[in-house]
Amino acid sequence: MNRVKVTICGKEYALKTEEAPNYFIVLGRKVENTINQMTAQCDSLSVQSAAVLAALSAFDEAQKANESIDNIRTQIKEYVDEACRARAERDEAVKETEALKAKITELENALRIEEMKNTIDTHLADSKQDKNKAGKN
Repeated sequence: MNRVKVTICGKEYALKTEEAPNYFIVLGRKVENTINQMTAQCDSLSVQSAAVLAALSAFDEAQKANESIDNIRTQIKEYVDEACRARAERDEAVKETEALKAKITELENALRIEEMKNTIDTHLADSKQDKNKAGKN
């Protein structure tokens, strides 16, 4: 646990934090600059009122940033879901392609067998005709 002293508009604040001390020193300077800018723009604005307005502004920015982060998370989830669907479709297409390749190979082999049978049948028929011709002579 780190201890850090931060001075904002002349008032010192002692803090305990897990963050590096310099982090809060820089934040303190930003808060002080914001308060000083607000009081410079409106002479009737007290330091306390400027601090409240600075806090409101900071919370507004944080809220908008959180909403933006939530939107980005939603988009990322949608992209991840879409990528999963695309991967599943690709895997299914690969399986279908492999099945079709196997079917093509099977049909090519069946065609070769049929061609061999036809060649054998043709040779047998030719041999039979040759025997018949030889027997007639």
